[in-house]
Amino acid sequence: MLMLGGLTVALVAIFVVYPLGRVLAEGFLKRGEVDFAAWVSVSTKPVYLRVLWNTVLLGTITAASTTVAGFVTAFTLIRARPWAPVAIVVRGLVLLPMIAPPFALGLAAILLFGRSGLITRGVFGVETNLYGLPGLAFVQFVTFFPVAHLMFEGLLRSVDPAVEEAALNLGASPGRTFRTVTLPLLVPGIAGSILLGFIESLADLGNPILIGGDFNTLAVQSWLAIVGQGSFQMGAVLSTIVLAPSLAVFVIQRSWVAKASYVSVTGKPSGGRGLAIDGGARASLIGATSALASLVLLLYLTVLAASVVSVWGGDYRPTFAHYAVAFGRGWSALSDTVVLSLGATPIAAGMGLVVAYVVVRSRVPGRDWLDFVAMLGAAVPGTVLGIGYLLAFNKPPVQLTGGWLILVAALAVRSLPTGQRAAVAALQQISPSLEEASTNLGADAPTTFRRVVLPLLRPALLAGMVFSFTRNMTALSSIILLASPRWKLMTKEILDLMDLGQMGAAVAYTSILITIVVAVLGLLTAAVERWGRSGVTRELDISRF
Repeated sequence: MLMLGGLTVALVAIFVVYPLGRVLAEGFLKRGEVDFAAWVSVSTKPVYLRVLWNTVLLGTITAASTTVAGFVTAFTLIRARPWAPVAIVVRGLVLLPMIAPPFALGLAAILLFGRSGLITRGVFGVETNLYGLPGLAFVQFVTFFPVAHLMFEGLLRSVDPAVEEAALNLGASPGRTFRTVTLPLLVPGIAGSILLGFIESLADLGNPILIGGDFNTLAVQSWLAIVGQGSFQMGAVLSTIVLAPSLAVFVIQRSWVAKASYVSVTGKPSGGRGLAIDGGARASLIGATSALASLVLLLYLTVLAASVVSVWGGDYRPTFAHYAVAFGRGWSALSDTVVLSLGATPIAAGMGLVVAYVVVRSRVPGRDWLDFVAMLGAAVPGTVLGIGYLLAFNKPPVQLTGGWLILVAALAVRSLPTGQRAAVAALQQISPSLEEASTNLGADAPTTFRRVVLPLLRPALLAGMVFSFTRNMTALSSIILLASPRWKLMTKEILDLMDLGQMGAAVAYTSILITIVVAVLGLLTAAVERWGRSGVTRELDISRF
């Protein structure tokens, strides 16, 4: 375990710290000489101060809304216990936003609720302005709440029902049991969800470009500075500023979680039904979750419909010409995207698990900083990470540009934090006494980790792998500058089609991408679930040590 932890630290240093360090250094250099002009401009001009405020405001709204929605949907499916077929359908719909390119839901929102939207103008006859903070907050909410859902789902399944059963038997009402027993045990998930929601909002580039309008964020402003104005120094400075609110939220999250213990998995036999929601509360929860799932379904049906009509908003005659254009671009982008994503998925999930174990279980000095540094890959705008990789790995002794390894590394670093946060929250629920019992029975550290800890972390590992794969398949900003003629990516192809004005073909390509993700995701989920079912009982039999 020590060797694995050392290797993980080395990988984080090489593929996270070093590239970002190169970017930060560029913020103080201009033509190779020390220069502070960009910093002075950013700290004094009102336009940049307004962009900073916009970024923090949007991140706060997104973190709060996604955490609430993720908790409500997970709590409904696990504790309100809707009819099984309904629960399966609703869960699938809730997770759908994770499997689309970052701009797909923004495009669907414009088609439905924009100035000439099918619902706003076509049904109600009104012209609305979706662009700006309201539209952007709505799209980010729908895009990112499935991450919180997966985190809360794993944690709720891990809560010992006997704890809630004891409170109910002592006369506590279901509401009081929820407030005083269930909710406190979910603090790691709440804190992790807020942190992830805030960071995801800060790092998002696709949605703000599409529907942000005059509401600029730091990610967009840094991208415009680098790509539009050719000022890499200004882009580096703006990207550095993104880290400030991320660090603040990280510190708050760490101090909040550290105030108490959240252990609920102890290895002792437990029973009981636990807290179950009935009556009006159950109906309200199922109704709210179903409404949100229906909204997601509507957005995706809009994407599908737009791919098979001639001109959305003008000519709704059915046609498959858009798919002919998409398939006419060849299959290389499809195969390359799947291969690279599958390669990066186990790396991100495994690194996240090891980092989480080091942070929660070890007493290694600097483990809190390892926790934060490993999340930096997702905290900075993806474009800046791509530029950092170009600077760091564009010449000997480490020359990776143009090849597959630099793309796999960028994808793994960007998707690492979700698996990391899910594993941290799950580890905080597992009693260290389980590992101590294994050690006392003669098992060494690697055996204890493999046969005791790892089976209990299966939900977190699954969540990390699921999100890692879907994020890799739909990544754009982090790899747009790293793609080469040899290795093509579907999101880059979609963006090129949009630039050419072939909106129908772009939507058709998006539909193809979603179909591929759903198919591979089903296989991945089935494989991990089968591994868990066949191994948990056998591996946790510590009498076999």
